[in-house]
Amino acid sequence: MEQQSDTERRRFLRVPFETETVVKNLESGTVVNSVHSKDISLKGMYCFTKEPFAPDTPCSIELHLTGTSSKLWLHIEGHVVRNDDQGMALSFDSMDMDVFIHLKNILYYNSGDPNRINQEIRQLGNSIKMEKK
Repeated sequence: MEQQSDTERRRFLRVPFETETVVKNLESGTVVNSVHSKDISLKGMYCFTKEPFAPDTPCSIELHLTGTSSKLWLHIEGHVVRNDDQGMALSFDSMDMDVFIHLKNILYYNSGDPNRINQEIRQLGNSIKMEKK
């Protein structure tokens, strides 16, 4: 069977996005602090780390967003899709609606193509669970 390339498998636009990320392995409790991420999409992200978790590891993902006068931490549940010698790719499984709105706004701002992001939101359907606070 012929394998698809990463770009053929990707349905969601990835935008460059650097932020501090904390990823907790939900099985072992191990925590990995990533100084920065590489990119982000509606469905996942890639973060740099020298200690990536194994594929399929369930994780709690915390994105640290900082402004000139405020700090915001976004909490997302997900799992590791793949890892390599530079870090790991994470898939988002669930988040609350406030986090989703912040994520959507990050993508609107950084993609320069809000119409494409709106199309991707429609494609998501129920693939990401929205939790209530």
